[in-house]
Amino acid sequence: MTRLPTVPRALTGALTALLLALTATPASARPAGALTAPADFVALRTVDRTIIEEIRYTTPHNFVGEPIDGYRQPLCVLTRPAAEALRTAQRALLRQGYALKVYDCYRPQRAVDHFVRWAEDLDDDAMKREFYPDVDKSRLFADGYIAEKSGHSRGSTVDLTLVALPARPTRPYVPGEPLVPCHAPKDRRFPDNSVDMGTGYDCFDTRSHTLDPRVQGAPRANRLLLKNTLEDVGFVNLPEEWWHFTYRPEPYPDTYFDFPVAWKSLTKRA
Repeated sequence: MTRLPTVPRALTGALTALLLALTATPASARPAGALTAPADFVALRTVDRTIIEEIRYTTPHNFVGEPIDGYRQPLCVLTRPAAEALRTAQRALLRQGYALKVYDCYRPQRAVDHFVRWAEDLDDDAMKREFYPDVDKSRLFADGYIAEKSGHSRGSTVDLTLVALPARPTRPYVPGEPLVPCHAPKDRRFPDNSVDMGTGYDCFDTRSHTLDPRVQGAPRANRLLLKNTLEDVGFVNLPEEWWHFTYRPEPYPDTYFDFPVAWKSLTKRA
């Protein structure tokens, strides 16, 4: 039998120390695939309870037509600077008779992967009539509506709208109900309790571009009120989506997290 060489005790100790150092990753450097959030991620409602939350991806009322992977609870999670900036914007809007309503906040990478799988299945067009009535599904990647990475996964991007006060509830979506194009007049679209923004949320159409010239009157004024209010507190709008804003500077500009959207992700961390 071949005898293995003996490792000096001093070298063994050094190797053990090195392994411990490599495995003891601090919370601030937690890898993107970790199941818990870094310490500076918060639930928005712990920062401001007056902001309305309607987290669409926990429900089947979205362009996929089913709850999305990684959304275990209807919860808006954001980095603390982004959440605190929304609180400042909300205070300004409340004085004008409006409230913010968020549709989506932090989005785990597994949710983005779900979107990609759905987009690659060209036979699944159950929600086309509402969310992408004029776009061929085979064009969703090329036209930029679906991508393999999302700024939402970095924790400082939010999808949101305005609601006139006093806020009335939005009725529940009933799977299988007749769908209406997202760019139809507001009184024909799904009855969201938000103000008229010219299209519904997640409308895959160029009319969703924030400054699309076809959107005028009250919808354009509403878009500009949302845009100007959020820009005043540090958010930047994505020009192709009137609802999409990113807080700058981002604490994690190059990290795409994958912890689930759930209270446990925030309460079980080190």
